[in-house]
Amino acid sequence: MNKIRLLIFSFFTLAMVSISAQSFDDFIQSVQSLPIEQRQAPIDSFMTANDQFPILEFDTLCHFVFQGNAQSVSVPGDATGWNPSGANMANMEGTDFWFLSRTYEADARLDYKFVINNTNWITDPLNPNTVMGGFGPNSELAMPAYIQPPEIEFYPNIPHGTIFDTVFYSAFLGNSRTIKVYLPPDYNSTTNNYPLVLFHDGLEYLELASANNVFDYLINENLMESVIGIFVPPVNREPEYAGILQDEFTSFIIEELMPWIDGRFRTKTQAHFRATAGASNGGNIALWLGLHHPETFGKVAAYSSNVQTSISLGLQNGPLLDLKFYLDIGTYDISVLIPLVHNLRDILEDKGYEYEFKEWHEGHSWGNWRAHIDNAMQFFFANPSSVNENRTNNDLILYQNYPNPCKNFTKISFESTPENEVEVSLYDIQGKKLKEIWKGKTTTSLKEINFDTWMLENGVYFIRLVSGKQSVVRKMVIN
Repeated sequence: MNKIRLLIFSFFTLAMVSISAQSFDDFIQSVQSLPIEQRQAPIDSFMTANDQFPILEFDTLCHFVFQGNAQSVSVPGDATGWNPSGANMANMEGTDFWFLSRTYEADARLDYKFVINNTNWITDPLNPNTVMGGFGPNSELAMPAYIQPPEIEFYPNIPHGTIFDTVFYSAFLGNSRTIKVYLPPDYNSTTNNYPLVLFHDGLEYLELASANNVFDYLINENLMESVIGIFVPPVNREPEYAGILQDEFTSFIIEELMPWIDGRFRTKTQAHFRATAGASNGGNIALWLGLHHPETFGKVAAYSSNVQTSISLGLQNGPLLDLKFYLDIGTYDISVLIPLVHNLRDILEDKGYEYEFKEWHEGHSWGNWRAHIDNAMQFFFANPSSVNENRTNNDLILYQNYPNPCKNFTKISFESTPENEVEVSLYDIQGKKLKEIWKGKTTTSLKEINFDTWMLENGVYFIRLVSGKQSVVRKMVIN
């Protein structure tokens, strides 16, 4: 028994920090080497000693753990297509301990649940981290290099937009729905007209994806210009987004809703100031609206999207439209969607469309989509006073620091006209200047700085490059 206690102590004092001595597999093998009647005690000590589940090792190895009396336990989720039989846990004989080890990418983020005795679906009782999905809460597995999105949080000390809502009746569809409208913080203090983005599955974008928090954050950080958000829920989702009611839904949006929005709020009416966005079949209807009404929506964001054949063929065989696209997909997404999105990306590339494509180690979930609202919004509506991509003009470029995320050090590279006075500084997420990293005149156009980050706490920071009246900002993550 002393041997097992020593093993448990070694595992938690060394392995959970550096994985340098004992591993989870070592622990399992050592307990299994004991007589069956002696196994429960070290298991109980192990469970008491550990305070982090699932157990992560080597940045890419995950150990799911469950303790309880059961005939079977499995771990369905994004990684198994939510198939309960796709990931059965093993029971250590003579104990109530169940475990399953899987390898994922270091930056993966996945939803999962436990299924007890093939019938009882529950969140992981040992994991306090959950994320809301379309069917309730799921447990969240975030691997060590995954960056939690700071923009989805509510920050009480920044300006907030307001939500206006109304019940809207459609004569084309013969039904009513509650439409919510986000007005940016400065809406009532200016006479400006504003760009807009219309979200399908709109209430979920507010309730599950915290889109209003994302807007508040991006606007406050000067990462996006002020926009109006239109959040439209479906009534008959599949028929409206990808079926027999698609034409009627299109008429509702184009001929009823948008004229009302333009008459009620101060909007910019040119198509290149207007985006439509959605996930899954919500992405499909966004693509459909862009294809058929580029005079209304000049920008389209489609997350983990279904792509009807008529859409891909329409973009492939039709004329080049004045459209800009944001596409992304998860490597653990619904398997039939991945080739559809890849094919659409290839069509956009071949046709010469302006687009941005991202692929994340995530699944088909709101936990994925909420974290990437900002990618599309910054691509579409970058604040004119801030920097789009790397540069303010041809003589000032700040590259993304590498590695990022980082632990103990990172390399910062920038280009500037030689002999220009340049300052590189570090800021926290509230915009407070923490440190001047480098200041002086460069003798060559490219400058590289090795920056020690071991003294910084985990979190999000910003690197700012300033030369004269020009500045460039990059986000840096410490974990």
